[in-house]
Amino acid sequence: MPDLPTPKDAAEAALFSECWDAVLSYADLCTSGSTAANQLAREAFALGIREARAAEVGTRHGAGRRASRLPRIPLLLTAVRTTAAAWEAQGQGHKLDPDLRLWLNSGKAARYTGPPLRRPIALRGLRDMQEPDAALLWLAEVEALPLRAVARRQGLDPAAATEELNQVRGLFRDRCHRNHLDTPMDAECRSYVRLLDAVTRSPVAETPEDLSRHLATCVECAEAAACLRLHGGGLPAALAQGVIGWGGLAYLERRRRAAEVRMGAVPAPDPDGEWRDPAANKARTLRNGLLVAAVLVSALALAVSLMPFGERDDSAQGGLPTDSTPVAGPGSPAGPSAAPGTSPSSTDTGTGAGTGAGTGTPSGSPKPSGGGTPSATTRTDPEPQGTSSATARTAACEVTYDLVNQWPDGFQATVTVTTAEALDSWRVAWSFRDGQRVDQMWDAAVAQDGSRVTASAADYNKDVPADGSLSFGFLASWQNRNTAPYAFSLNGEACVLS
Repeated sequence: MPDLPTPKDAAEAALFSECWDAVLSYADLCTSGSTAANQLAREAFALGIREARAAEVGTRHGAGRRASRLPRIPLLLTAVRTTAAAWEAQGQGHKLDPDLRLWLNSGKAARYTGPPLRRPIALRGLRDMQEPDAALLWLAEVEALPLRAVARRQGLDPAAATEELNQVRGLFRDRCHRNHLDTPMDAECRSYVRLLDAVTRSPVAETPEDLSRHLATCVECAEAAACLRLHGGGLPAALAQGVIGWGGLAYLERRRRAAEVRMGAVPAPDPDGEWRDPAANKARTLRNGLLVAAVLVSALALAVSLMPFGERDDSAQGGLPTDSTPVAGPGSPAGPSAAPGTSPSSTDTGTGAGTGAGTGTPSGSPKPSGGGTPSATTRTDPEPQGTSSATARTAACEVTYDLVNQWPDGFQATVTVTTAEALDSWRVAWSFRDGQRVDQMWDAAVAQDGSRVTASAADYNKDVPADGSLSFGFLASWQNRNTAPYAFSLNGEACVLS
């Protein structure tokens, strides 16, 4: 099984992070098991990277007009199809989905590699567009990414992204219409070209009965109609089927479900219009929630301590001595101010927001006088010691672990670390609970000793500014259980898992 190509720069590393999930998703559709899916994805990704590099070299050495090519994700997806066809030809077809094998051995597959003027209209139309425009259309329509995320990735103004996408849709329609006119067709198809163009331009025009009958029997004209009709929601399916071919609709559904899962990780705008990092937003929310909980527990403890039973005379207390043990004092049962499940002799070990002020006096500190109200210095601290919110504020880093995809014996995950300190190099470590093994990692070098995994910075991403983030992804195997890892650290300093 070939290894994935080593990124030659930060741009290729970013490409891997953005595209690998899409490639693996389609490869999983094309194969009969997760092992074969990983092998197919690796070979296809290596093929696609070689094609992309060759195209870039050809463009630099060419004179003027760029070579017609697909944007990165569709290019890699077509590499999956090409690699699957090579497997079938080389006697490895048993690793592929049976329906795909039937498709590869039919005339349908030949359309994608045959004469250019006979290829699907969507494939030709997308190739004829400028690469940034084609990428914008694919990311928004097929990958189903939120438009603001697509705008950030493409370097567009989020406020103008909708208008930009509408213009790109119009460009795609024009390219498809031109390619449809250039397609060799019989007299009947040619007679419907103008009518088809007019009907698909209007969102309210009804399709004449004779044209409907023709579209039901002519595959190429039906494909052209789907590409020309921008309204009605059929454009994503037309793109997916026209560019990928077999499994296009199933891939489209998978990407929509994946986009819904990722929706919670999409950055949201602040009132000042700035886009915030999702890991920072999650950490800030966690800290604020813990602070509120700690303040509420502290206020409750203060209110309980000021209740009238704190200062009663001896007769009211049934002759209780004046030097009686104070509420929640050392060695005494937990008093009203103690949080449930905490020990009165607890010291500042920090076990969560439920351990508030007033749960106990640290060992060796003087006791308050009997029957009196405890000192205000032990009751009014708005951020009691020993809470996890204090730990979150002083931690060197915060970690977000995201399980991107999982199959019967493997999974894909990403790790994002936000650091308070500026770094000129980094090393992130964690432990697995269930014997998981990392097989492949990108944007970092990996080493694993038993359950402990260490990810080290690459040359191009070792510098991280203060309050900045670093991220990397990996593929791993698992058996029986796949619980989340724990004990994250950054350069030896413990991290908070958010």
